[in-house]
This record gives sequence, C-alpha cells and structure tokens, in this order.
Amino acid sequence: MAIGIIQKKERLAFRFDKLGLIIAILVLYGAFLAPFATFRANRIIQGEARAILEALPPPLGYGLLALVVAGAAVAFARTPRLLRMAVALAALAALALLIGVAADHLTPPDNSFARVSPASGFWVLVFAFSLLLADALTRLNPGPGLRLFVFAGVLVLAGGMLVTGRWDDLSIMKEYANRAELFWTEAGRHVTLALGSLAAATVVGLPLGILCHRVERLRAGVLSVLNAIQTIPSIALFGILIAPLGWVAANVPGAAAIGIRGIGAAPAFVALFLYSLLPVVANTVVGLAGVPHAATDAARGIGMTDRQRLVAIEFPLAFPVILTGIRIVLVQNIGLATIAALIGGGGFGVFVFQGVGQTAMDLVLLGAIPTVVLAFTAAIVLDALIEMTMPNRSRGNAA
Repeated sequence: MAIGIIQKKERLAFRFDKLGLIIAILVLYGAFLAPFATFRANRIIQGEARAILEALPPPLGYGLLALVVAGAAVAFARTPRLLRMAVALAALAALALLIGVAADHLTPPDNSFARVSPASGFWVLVFAFSLLLADALTRLNPGPGLRLFVFAGVLVLAGGMLVTGRWDDLSIMKEYANRAELFWTEAGRHVTLALGSLAAATVVGLPLGILCHRVERLRAGVLSVLNAIQTIPSIALFGILIAPLGWVAANVPGAAAIGIRGIGAAPAFVALFLYSLLPVVANTVVGLAGVPHAATDAARGIGMTDRQRLVAIEFPLAFPVILTGIRIVLVQNIGLATIAALIGGGGFGVFVFQGVGQTAMDLVLLGAIPTVVLAFTAAIVLDALIEMTMPNRSRGNAA
C-alpha cells in the first residue's frame, strides 16, 4: 500500500521539460529584460530601445506579454506535443503581426525619416518559439509532407504580412522601398550564381564521381585535389581567379562578350563551381559504394550490362546520398554567393557590404535575411526530398 501511495505521488508530481526550461528562460528574458523595438530619428543615428509596453498600445502590449508568458509555461511543463506546436505557431504569428504594429505606433505621423526596427528582445522571442516549434515537430516525428506543409504555412504568414503592408513602417521595408528594383535584380543574380554553379558542378561532378568509383587509382588523386580546393578561403579563391580570367578576357576572342572578366560574376561563378565539386563527387562515390553487392550481383546474373546496372540499379539506390551532396552544395553556395559582391559579382551581398560601409544595420539585414531564408528553404525542401527518396522509408514508417 505504501508503495502504491509513493507511485501515485510520483505520477502527480510536477514534471518539467529540460529543453523547455531553456526556452522559457529565453522567452522571459526577451519579453521582460530585452527591448522589443528600436526607434531612430533617421537611418544612421543611435537608436532608442523600447520595451513591449512602450512599443505597443497598452491592450496589445499586455496581450502579447500574457501570450508569451503562457508560451513559457507550456514550454516549461511537459505538455502535449500538439499543444506546444499550436502555442509556438500562435506566438510567432502574434510577433510577426505586432512588430508591424509597433513600427506604426512609434513612427510620428508624416515622418519619412524615422526608423523603427526589431530589437534584440523580438529576435530572442522569435528564436525561442521557433525552437519550441522545431522541438514539437521533432517529437511528433511527422513525415516530410507535413514538415513542408508547416514550413509553407510560415512562409505564407510572412508573405501575407508583406502583401498586406503590415510591415511597411519597419525600417528594413523602407530600405527595400528605396531599392526595390535593385533588390530584385540582385536577387536574380544571387539565385543565378547559386543554382548555376550547382548545375555546372552536378553535370561535371556526377560523371567524375562515377569514374572515381569505377577506377580506384583515380579516386584518391581527384578527391585530394578537390579537398585542397575546399581549404582555400573564399575571398582568396575569388582573388586568385581574377588574374587568369582577366587574361582570358583580354586574349581569347569572344570571351569578354559572354561575360568572362577578371572581376564580376565570372570569377564568383568559377569559385562556387570549384567549391561545389567535392560534395557532389564524394557523395556520388560514397552512394555508389554503398549499393548492396547482392543487388548488383543479381543484376549481373540476369545479364544486365554495366550501363544498365548503373542506370537501373546503382544510381537509384545511391540517389539519396547523391542528393544529400547536392543539398550541401546548394546551401553552401547560397551563403558564399553573398561574398561575390566584393568582386562585383552582385547578389544580396551588395546590400550587406553597403550597409556595413554606411553603418546602416537595416540595409545589412535587407541582404542577410533573404539569404538566410533562401538557405533555410533549400535545406528543408531538399531534406524532405531526401527522405522521400530513401528506399527503406516505407518500411521505417510501417515499423
């Protein structure tokens, strides 16, 4: 009987979540100790920090505080996973809406020079509730389709804020309004650099990886050279390529006409292409080496040629590993393309380096945030595709 009473007390005892404790601390810090928004009389001068109750009308400010405190309690306790996900999504939606309200509330009427931007407390809250959402999704262990659906919902929410003008009074949107045409031009260049170099590396890297898999003596030499290229810092590699490409532009007829120059997009493209080769080639070799011998032996036994075995058996089984290499390359290239602006290659790095030079943080964010969103989107989408293409996926789900 005594044992039963002890067990009942243990069941009734409060249980807290270890990760949730960290999330709750972050939430409370972001809500009560850190500023929610920063007000500046113009885009350059030092800003004035404003807490939640200063940045928002009182009803909305107290409502947001109540919501984030409730979110901290849900994170701290071992609550149901669906409840954690719902609270995280509600908090993120409220933060997205209310930061725009704060910008409108703090900006004086008919003042086009004032700037309002999210402060550290806002970003801490976004990080904390994003962590809570990621933790809930991990515990739910959803399929790739549901993960893509949730991520698409987050993107739709952000898109809705942009389309409806809820964020128009934020300083980053004012920077965008002044550079809208240039923004989309540089966005096109950024995506072209990242995807174009990936496509070229895939066209070259896949056959090279297959060849390295087939010819063992070639494998060590090729991978060693590609590893050596990977160790060269990106800015140094951009600089190294300026001289040879400048010589090609000056001495090869028609080279300059198709855009090959010592500075600009050409050296950036070549550098990203060289960086992309190692993951593609190495993952192709690893993927093909991981194909079960029983499968290739069976294919050989029914009379398949080497080419037929490669196309029908080996490549499909190795594809998830190869796709993992492509994922690494795409995320890497989206980030590295930012540095291309240093040599005139364009891309979102134009805004980053302009902002650094002008001490305008919002201009830096105008280039940094789209880069992060692109990289994050590429990672989530390709992770889902990798899981969908894994041969044992259905068996794992059945288990």
